[in-house]
Amino acid sequence: MQLALVNDERVEAFSGGRGNCPVCGAETIAKCGPRIMHHWAHHRLRDCDPWWENETEWHREWKNKFPLECREVSHIAEDGEIHRADVKTPSGIVIEIQHSTMTDAERISREEFYQNLVWVIDGTVFQDNFDIYHMLPDPKSELAQDLVWSKAKRHMNGANAGLFFRLSEAFEDDPLVTKSTLRGGWIRGIYDIEEEVKKTYNGYHQYDWVRPRKTWLDAGCPVYIDFGDEYLVKLDTYDESGLNCIRLVSKRKFVHDVMVEDKAENIATRFYPIKSGRP
Repeated sequence: MQLALVNDERVEAFSGGRGNCPVCGAETIAKCGPRIMHHWAHHRLRDCDPWWENETEWHREWKNKFPLECREVSHIAEDGEIHRADVKTPSGIVIEIQHSTMTDAERISREEFYQNLVWVIDGTVFQDNFDIYHMLPDPKSELAQDLVWSKAKRHMNGANAGLFFRLSEAFEDDPLVTKSTLRGGWIRGIYDIEEEVKKTYNGYHQYDWVRPRKTWLDAGCPVYIDFGDEYLVKLDTYDESGLNCIRLVSKRKFVHDVMVEDKAENIATRFYPIKSGRP
């Protein structure tokens, strides 16, 4: 753990330090060797929180983006169950920062426990299996209301560049057709509407995740993937067609929003500028 109680204050590990665990009160000792990340460890017991994982530098860097009082905050359920959230903001959003793999059961238990939760996961370990493709217009735009996109997949070069059907053209044959029921028609390429897409672009893209970690596709709370650049990749659903997509959200925007928004699902829902195209 990064923080322990020393003289009733939460402090980071220091050479020769001794303190107490903020959760269980057990004695902790500082681990400050030259080749390890400085941290506190329980002196005699294993870590009292079974959800806790050993920290990587990536994990620690993410926690350090937030004020000290937001890190490793104890969260107590109505039945008395207690866990240390990686980050809990003043507005009540919990951020769990996850490097290692996770089972469905553990993911679900954390989501049910914290409820107002957002995941940040380390994507560098599967980056080669994650492809980000063409831009998509803002799903709320007038342009997007008329488009049904062909699902992009690795090795499908046409769909990866951007292929779509127009709902307005399908109405001519079936006035009751919807985005979720349209199955064919005159297929068009994104080059027909490229400038229009750019004008309404606000971070959405098609993607393909080869051999995905499926628990994140089934998550009930928002999932953001960190591939190591200035943007996070949020897993999302584009529209009523059910198209899986991603949205690029700047890390600065994410950190700002989790500190001021009161619901995890409200992160990055307000307008913010973004460069056209993939960064």
